[in-house]
Amino acid sequence: MCKKTIKCLLLTAVSLFIISSGVMKTHAQPDSPPELDGGAEDPERVRNPVSNFILQERYPETVYLQGAQTDNKVALTFDDGPDPRFTPQLLDVLKEHNVKATFFLMGARAAAYPDLIQRIINEGHIIGNHTYWHPNLVEAGDIETLEREIMQTEDILNVVIGYRTKLFRAPYGFLDNEIVEKLISLNYTVVGWSVDSLDWQELPPVQIADNVLSNLHPGAIILMHDGADWEGDRTNTIEALRQIIPEIREQGLAFETVPQLLIRLWSLSLHKYSHTRCLLLTNWRSKSPIIKCNAINSTADTSIAFGTLKRCKFAIK
Repeated sequence: MCKKTIKCLLLTAVSLFIISSGVMKTHAQPDSPPELDGGAEDPERVRNPVSNFILQERYPETVYLQGAQTDNKVALTFDDGPDPRFTPQLLDVLKEHNVKATFFLMGARAAAYPDLIQRIINEGHIIGNHTYWHPNLVEAGDIETLEREIMQTEDILNVVIGYRTKLFRAPYGFLDNEIVEKLISLNYTVVGWSVDSLDWQELPPVQIADNVLSNLHPGAIILMHDGADWEGDRTNTIEALRQIIPEIREQGLAFETVPQLLIRLWSLSLHKYSHTRCLLLTNWRSKSPIIKCNAINSTADTSIAFGTLKRCKFAIK
């Protein structure tokens, strides 16, 4: 049950609107999280339409696979939640180790489990958009589907968390030029990854941990999953995380959220212009320019502002 009545009413209204529009599907089960529309990660992930490395080269200010390799920082990211079977346990591990992460959430599951989203936010994590039903966007080949999936998720998340995230990760990581260009028009930053835990293969915990630790590097964005399809199991992910976190720290690396990691990347490029690291932000409501220097400490402010972050082209004295 929602803690704030107004949020409950707004969330219900948004969900009813989607249902009445004929878009809401009915393949969710009462005791199971809404299903992944494009299918489970395995075997879908073996089909990669366009390399994200190529897209990152084509769209360097929109598609990001990692942060600065000069800083000893990494980011943990989790896809396909919130999932009541696994997300709470995963959050317990992160809280135990005082690690902040970035969660790319499905809109359908966000609508089903708003309390889990609120817990994610309350514990200092960042939320991104992972579409509503987790379709294979490239296979769908329909920009209208992409926009609908993104905006429905954005609307649901806004009701629960009070702002519109501008971080996006494509289901299965599947993208092409047309999709990226549409995301640019929607003012989204596309977040990929440089280290894949392959936990979606439901490997033993020791193998999941090795996949991360053996490929680790400064600036790494690490892909893991807190959600699964009806028959999937993320228990091994949770167990692997207990090994991964302390071993990453033993290597001298610290954890940041994706916005922190990428803002650091941008601020390094700005440093040559000034003794003060600055960020040129656009207010997400009034669209008026704001100069904000040094670190952004608020979780909400970081995520909101990140969607419209621009590089400073001038010196701040």
